[in-house]
Amino acid sequence: MELAHSLLLNEEALAQITEAKRPVFIFEWLRFLDKVLVAANKTDVKEKQKKLVEQLTGLISSSPGPPTRKLLAKNLAALYSIGDTFTVFQTLDKCNDIIKSKDDTAAYLPTKLAAVACVGAFYEKMGRMLGSSFPETVNNLLKSLKSAESQGRSEILMSLQKVLNGLGGAAASCHRDIYKNARSLLTDRSMAVRCAVAKCLLELQNEAVFMWTAELENVATLCFKALENSNYGVRVAVSKLLGTVMATALIPKQATVMRQNVKRATLEEVLELMATGFLRGGSGFLKSGGEMLKVGGSVNREVRVGVTQAYVVFVTTLGGQWLERNFATFLSHVLDLVSHPRATQTHVEAVYSRRCVSFILRATVGSLLGEKAQIAAAKDICQAIGKQMKAVEAVVNDANSENKAGAADIAASQHVMVCALQELGSLVQSLNATASPLIQEPSIGLLETVTSVLLHPSMAARLAAAWCLRCVAVALPFQLTPFLDRCAERLNNLKTSPEAVSGYSFAMAALLGGVHQCPLGIPHAKGKMVVSIAEDLLRTAAQNSRLSLQRTQAGWLLLGALMTLGPSVVRYHLPKMLLLWRNVFPRSLKELEAEKARGDSFTWQVTLEGRAGALCAMRSFVAHCPELLTEDVIRKLMTPIECAMTMMSVFALSLEAHCEIKKWSFEKKISLLRERSFNALLRELVAEFTLTDNSANTTTSLLRSLCHYDDSVLLGSWLQETDHKSIEDQLQPNSASGSGALEHDPSSIYLRIPAGEAVPGPLPLGVSVIDASVALFGVVFPHVSYKHRSVYIYIQFQNSQAKGVRQQAVQLNIFTAVLSALKGLAENKSTLGPEEVRKSALTLVMGALDNPNPILRCAAGEALGRMAQVVGEATFIARMAQYSFDKLKSARDVVSRTGHSLALGCLHRYVGGIGSGQHLKTSVSILLALAQDGTSPEVQTWSLHSLALIVDSSGPMYRGYVEPTLSLVLTLLLTVPPSHTEVHQCLGRCLGAIITTVGPELQGNGATISTIRSSCLVGCAITQDHSDSLVQAAAISCLQQLHMFAPRHVNLSSLVPSLCVHLCSSHLLLRRAAVACLRQLAQREAAEVCEYAMRAGSRRDGHSRHQGVNITETGLEGVLFGMLDRETDRKLCSDIHDTLGHMLSSLAVENLSHWLMLCKDVLAASSGKCSIDEMDDDTMFTTLGEEDKTKPSVAPRWATRVFAADCLCRVIMLCENANKAHFDLALARSARLKNPKNDFLVLHLSDLIRMAFMAATDHSNQLRMAGLQALEDIIKKFASVPEPEFPGHVILEQYQANVGAALRPAFSQDTPSDITAKACQVCSAWIGSGVVSDLNDLRRVHNLLVSSLDKVQAGKGSSSQLYRESATTMEKLAVLKAWAEVKAETKPKCVLKSTEEDEDDFGTVDELPPDSLITLVQPELPALSRLWLAALKDYALLTLPAEFATQLPPDGGAFYTPETIDTARLHYRNSWAPILHAVALWLNSTGFNASESVEETAAAMPNSQKRATSIMLNQTPGTPPTTKSLPELNKDRMHLILGVSIQFLCSPRPEEPVEHVTSCLQALHTLLDSPCARIHIAEDQLLGVELLSVLHRLLLTWDPPSVQLLVTGVVQQIVRAAQDYLQEKRNTLNEDDIEEKENPLVLGEGGESGGLVPGKSLVFAAMELLMFILVRHMPHLSSKVSDSPSHIAAKSHLSDESARLVAATVTILSDLPSLCSPAGCMTVLPTILFLITRVLKETAVKSADNQVPPPVSAALQGIKAIVTLPTVKTDETQKQWASLIRSTLASYLIFSPVDGPVLDEVSILTAIALFLWSASTEIIGVQSLQNGCINRFKNALNSSDPWVQAKCYQLLLSVFQHTNRALSTPYIHSLAPIMVEKLKAVERNRPNNNLELLAVQEGIKVLETLVALGEEQNRVQLLALLVPTLISYLLNENAFASASTVSKDLHEFALQNLMHIGPLYPHAFKTVMGAAPELKTRLETAVRASQASKAKAAARQPPPTVHSTPTIKLKTSFF
Repeated sequence: MELAHSLLLNEEALAQITEAKRPVFIFEWLRFLDKVLVAANKTDVKEKQKKLVEQLTGLISSSPGPPTRKLLAKNLAALYSIGDTFTVFQTLDKCNDIIKSKDDTAAYLPTKLAAVACVGAFYEKMGRMLGSSFPETVNNLLKSLKSAESQGRSEILMSLQKVLNGLGGAAASCHRDIYKNARSLLTDRSMAVRCAVAKCLLELQNEAVFMWTAELENVATLCFKALENSNYGVRVAVSKLLGTVMATALIPKQATVMRQNVKRATLEEVLELMATGFLRGGSGFLKSGGEMLKVGGSVNREVRVGVTQAYVVFVTTLGGQWLERNFATFLSHVLDLVSHPRATQTHVEAVYSRRCVSFILRATVGSLLGEKAQIAAAKDICQAIGKQMKAVEAVVNDANSENKAGAADIAASQHVMVCALQELGSLVQSLNATASPLIQEPSIGLLETVTSVLLHPSMAARLAAAWCLRCVAVALPFQLTPFLDRCAERLNNLKTSPEAVSGYSFAMAALLGGVHQCPLGIPHAKGKMVVSIAEDLLRTAAQNSRLSLQRTQAGWLLLGALMTLGPSVVRYHLPKMLLLWRNVFPRSLKELEAEKARGDSFTWQVTLEGRAGALCAMRSFVAHCPELLTEDVIRKLMTPIECAMTMMSVFALSLEAHCEIKKWSFEKKISLLRERSFNALLRELVAEFTLTDNSANTTTSLLRSLCHYDDSVLLGSWLQETDHKSIEDQLQPNSASGSGALEHDPSSIYLRIPAGEAVPGPLPLGVSVIDASVALFGVVFPHVSYKHRSVYIYIQFQNSQAKGVRQQAVQLNIFTAVLSALKGLAENKSTLGPEEVRKSALTLVMGALDNPNPILRCAAGEALGRMAQVVGEATFIARMAQYSFDKLKSARDVVSRTGHSLALGCLHRYVGGIGSGQHLKTSVSILLALAQDGTSPEVQTWSLHSLALIVDSSGPMYRGYVEPTLSLVLTLLLTVPPSHTEVHQCLGRCLGAIITTVGPELQGNGATISTIRSSCLVGCAITQDHSDSLVQAAAISCLQQLHMFAPRHVNLSSLVPSLCVHLCSSHLLLRRAAVACLRQLAQREAAEVCEYAMRAGSRRDGHSRHQGVNITETGLEGVLFGMLDRETDRKLCSDIHDTLGHMLSSLAVENLSHWLMLCKDVLAASSGKCSIDEMDDDTMFTTLGEEDKTKPSVAPRWATRVFAADCLCRVIMLCENANKAHFDLALARSARLKNPKNDFLVLHLSDLIRMAFMAATDHSNQLRMAGLQALEDIIKKFASVPEPEFPGHVILEQYQANVGAALRPAFSQDTPSDITAKACQVCSAWIGSGVVSDLNDLRRVHNLLVSSLDKVQAGKGSSSQLYRESATTMEKLAVLKAWAEVKAETKPKCVLKSTEEDEDDFGTVDELPPDSLITLVQPELPALSRLWLAALKDYALLTLPAEFATQLPPDGGAFYTPETIDTARLHYRNSWAPILHAVALWLNSTGFNASESVEETAAAMPNSQKRATSIMLNQTPGTPPTTKSLPELNKDRMHLILGVSIQFLCSPRPEEPVEHVTSCLQALHTLLDSPCARIHIAEDQLLGVELLSVLHRLLLTWDPPSVQLLVTGVVQQIVRAAQDYLQEKRNTLNEDDIEEKENPLVLGEGGESGGLVPGKSLVFAAMELLMFILVRHMPHLSSKVSDSPSHIAAKSHLSDESARLVAATVTILSDLPSLCSPAGCMTVLPTILFLITRVLKETAVKSADNQVPPPVSAALQGIKAIVTLPTVKTDETQKQWASLIRSTLASYLIFSPVDGPVLDEVSILTAIALFLWSASTEIIGVQSLQNGCINRFKNALNSSDPWVQAKCYQLLLSVFQHTNRALSTPYIHSLAPIMVEKLKAVERNRPNNNLELLAVQEGIKVLETLVALGEEQNRVQLLALLVPTLISYLLNENAFASASTVSKDLHEFALQNLMHIGPLYPHAFKTVMGAAPELKTRLETAVRASQASKAKAAARQPPPTVHSTPTIKLKTSFF
């Protein structure tokens, strides 16, 4: 293929390859040329132009295939437009000659077509340059048009279209000729030709004025004719033509109007013309109703559907503004269509017409109008409904006049009502909460209007009104409860009117059905209300015969609707329901017999209506409350059902209507039926769908859905995936397709709507009965014994032998049933049965493979595959496959070839690659042969489709057949005419399947793989260029697959622009494919995608082709956001969301301002954008007739705005993970200065706040939620960002007004609970964030919370209740949670002792002094604390496992009602943690002294809850409340808090937010701060142990260091509590028995033996937990870990957090021995000392700044605590203790710094000094230890590091001063001489820095102390050492001036000390001075100089003298 990539065609290479590959080679060259010509250098092109033209014109006559000729023409035209145009006329003449040629053979055809294509391309590209020659060309084309066959005709028409396009107005002279010739072809046999004509005429009408003036009516008539017997493609093309022509006639394009004086058509005329088409009677209008149901129906359906689409095109072309201005006229016209008697001759026709009108309204109003305009449109619709209703009322009230006409009016008006109401409902539903002005404005009176229709005489209108009310209620949930109440009230008042009973019960049922779409629900009491109304209706039904039918229907309808509320409501009414069900049916067969004998038809009708209703309610019950179906309930339900079945067999016909419902209801309960009843049932079912008793030829509608989705190509069911689905359904062949309407089955008004449908449309009864029986057959069949199975299949086979049309209908039904049965078997994993069953099934299926009806063939293939799957035996499969092979080899007719080729595909599909592997070769070879049968496109389609199935199912086994298949696919792609779109679609599917089979291999570079890859790419290129949208969609999905496997080989620069063009295609499937592909690309390469899209946007401006997307500066993202407003398809929208999500995550941080602007523009739509009414006239005229109004831009709708707000939150989150500067203004500004391109979130803060504010104050509730969420995120992330210009303030402070304003509306009375709840959260975040330092500013937000607290205390009266009780629960708990969070913020910041250093970071922001927030909370605390405790009690009760359900209070808790327990649980789960924390803080601050009297509690709660409270306090409601004593109360509270915490911490679910865990731990920590709680937990030791083991378990599952730190805090509190308690006990014991001194010490764990019991021992539990933390952070502490082979010895440096944790752990460890008895200490101490020693060794690492890491200081503290333990030294343990201490010290002495980090000598020395100082007795006299210590100190003294020296001197000072002389003497003897030497040496080597100076000063201090310690007689010798040393430090006067500051400091220090020593030891001092006169003179000089300088600078103060203190302070810090 690479050889094809050259500017000139490589002819040698071409000659060398085989004949078969040449077309591909040529195509590849043309593709290359197409890319290269645009980019090439003009001179290069001109040089080679002559040769190129020769080569290209040569190709014309080489009979190129369709894609090749298209490219060829494009290249030739491009070549001329780039190079010279000299020879263009010669080439043109050549082409014309070819066209004129008389050669009509098939072989010459491709050449002719290529010439035609070239002519078209020339004119399109060069237009007026060729102006002079065009008349001849056009005549030439028109002449050959007459004689051409269909392919030629369409090609010529396409060329003519291009000629017209290129020449524009210049071709005016030919316009009429073209029009005359083309118009006759609009009714051509070939559909492709019709499409081409429509497109050609569409081009023509741009310039040819006569088409939309004089010829307007003719054009319309032509279009109507063209629509007869059309297919979908033709309908789309012709409707586009018709709509555009009509729109142009109304508002002509300006240019043409200027040129000629044109008479414009009026709107009425235009609409009138369209209406004739809609109502046009084709043939067969007056046939009987039975005929109407027949396949195909009458001709005019296609016309009607086409005209419907034309209406939409018409309005879309005129644009949204036109529609807005003329909506009233348009609406009345469209509604008149449906009231015309021609449109509603039969019921089915009427339904079809209604569907069409609804489609017109939905497609125009729904997508062209913005939200404001939609509200205006809704007003207009309301008025139209009101007007109609008045007319109806007039007729109804005027009963005596001529009634015939009136009745017809009513009949017509019902259809108008249905259309208007459905559109109104859909409008309100799509507007959602934005529609609230419609309801609230009394002038519109929407509700009154709609409810008035509930009394319409026609059922259809009443149902439509009910449906409309349901839509309003779902959109505006606050209306739901009032609506229900109003309907109930009217129902009671108007009991006597049949219409009212029916209408209002419909409305109530519809509203109940809508509840599941409103998350907040309705009050529980409404269920009771509905039941009582329904009961009443059923009871009174028999009283009045005029009403009995309606009342029966209404009663059961309401009960059925009640079931949709779900188990929580139905549970309470179930017994009553069971009773009603039992009573409606006869109890036994006897009663049934007796019943048959009596009753007239009317009573029977009522009885049957009642039973049907009852069954309907059952079905609803089973569908919505499966949880309630216990064995018992099922048994009770079976009685009525079995009775109903018996009735069915008796009254088969009269029950048609109701059997559907029965079938439904027991689909679910099938397994309980007995065998006997199964057979009876099956017999009934078979009779039903074989139409035994039914004269009409009704067919089922299920066949399509039972066939495989992929077979859509064969069935044409891809129409389900188009924008026109709702009207195209009418044209499907099976009966009643698309004729769904509410009145067919009123119960559908409350059932869930199937996804994707706007309005429920149950099919007519006849059809739905058959559907139900087919579905049920599938469910029952697997449960029937084998012998009966063969009988049923045999019966079916017999039945399928009927004749004619009837046979078709019966067969369709039978096949659907068989498929349904086989599907049932497969799902049940059961088999088909023995040989005879298989045989009969096989005969049935094989017979149908040769059926002329394609749907049946398809079903038979599917059935065959499913049978193979169910039987699953290789021989059976082989037999079936062989049968088809033989058939295919011999058969020549299309039917059997197609049927059997599909059979092969289905076999492979269901058996899979392994099961059918041995047939693969034969199957593939046969299908490849069939696919080449060019004479029958149908055979090609079916065989290629099967091939694709086989490739898909064989997977890797197909690898060997890839090359031949690929080459066949390519050959066909290059030769099959483009009009056979199905063949091309199947080729696309094959290509996709092949790509998947080869898979990741496609990345390879081998020769075969690259050939395969380039073939795939060529295939994709050909399919991409096809004109049919489905083929293009297939191409896109192929490229998508390729990109997945071999991303480098897919050229994004050409793919992305083409995808962008498809984004605004009129075909849904193509848009879906494009977006799905973009979604995949954006996942990997978002940046490239956006860049290519932008480039494509800018490039397109150069050309005049305004095709496709208008990509503006907002780029592809902007286009996608725009699509979200227009698209309604769920899949498409979710893909767009994903695509934008991927782009956002990879691009937003780099490109912040762009994305924020995007979101802002979308969000700003809600606040601005003038609607049409506010536009002035000038703008109005300039905007009309513009080119680009095909896609009107609508202001973003609410759903898009919600998405934008979510995007905003995502951007904030992404920035958080990206760079600190996003949240630091100073950093961001400095980075911005360095590089202006840098962009940071903090710089856009005002935009963020503004967007959140806009969203939070919108009409739409979802948007308000999203806005509040965004606001909360912003507050949390930016709260601590300082404002650089005003130190001490934060950046958010300036926005406090905005925040307050955004929150205020959420607290208004009518706001839904979920929004108020969210707003409470934001309030607490704002108050707690510490942004606002002035309390008065906080008051605004604080007052909102106070007001909502009042609401909680008031307890909502049931009067104001609009939503389910759990909604109130949610709101109240949210308020309490918010207060709790504020309370939690009031506590002082620091929790853990070890975190003090870290808290200073916050010092920069001046926070509120903690007490100021307390002043906000304080006044509310008494009330709050009660409510908090009540909420916690509720939560505790609700978390009980199910088996304790009986212990729950029967009336619910403080904030929930028993009916809504399930939903309430969730709300409690979200808010308990902060409340727990707050309660702990409150209890801690009051010290558990707040007693709560029951009276107070009762006062704080509403009446309904008083009883509940008393139950919670464990009293019977009647008794006078006994106030508990304070200790009891406190005990209860402790149990409550500990219980809730332990229950949660035992197993927090992974999805719990980490905040809950931290809140819970903080609560425990706070609680244990108070003495009362400490005593409680210490008294019951098991409680502490339990808590510790729960915490240990928590650590195992939760990793964050913050959690671990909190856990250590809580452990510390528990240990301290135990310590205090033990101390207390020991003290009391000491006081009691002073005689027996030994006793108190035995207290503590371990007793006398020293054993600790795991599970009971607190110390053991604590050690387990602490050990776990230590090993987690320092794995090498555990021998298990360090010995394991996977362990790597590298020691890592601890992070700060880990260091803090380890420190905290060590601190607690060292506290543990104090809890043990002496014996117990001996048990634990070895472990503890070992751990502490190891930690010290690991963490004592020398750092640059000589800082002591927290673990080291903790370890040293711990050593001190342990060594000075008072309790250990008893006689029994003395020996053990001494050896412990010695060995520990020894282990310190042998620490030697290994290679790696330098050991911190100071810490080790400190540890040694601690031992020497504290444990002197145990160590004295152990020579080896003493030597070791002395060596350590010697090393330190000689250390080169002055810091070590200084510290060593300090430690020696403490050792020398030790009171026990025995200890200190050896040290003084060995170390003092070294010191004196060191200090004397300083004179020669004066200190250079402060550290060295410090070392000298510390050394002198030690010497001074030694002097002080020495006895009087030795004093002189000691001073003789000290004084000369000091004097040697003094400088003489000359040296003093030049000395460094350190030297001067040393001088001063020495002088001070000398002045201090002199007076202390006057005698000895004199002696020394006298002995050395030179010392004396030095001293005197220095003193004089010093006094002189003091006199000079009196201000200078002497440096403070450092007194040596004789004790060592080691309490907190060591030095």
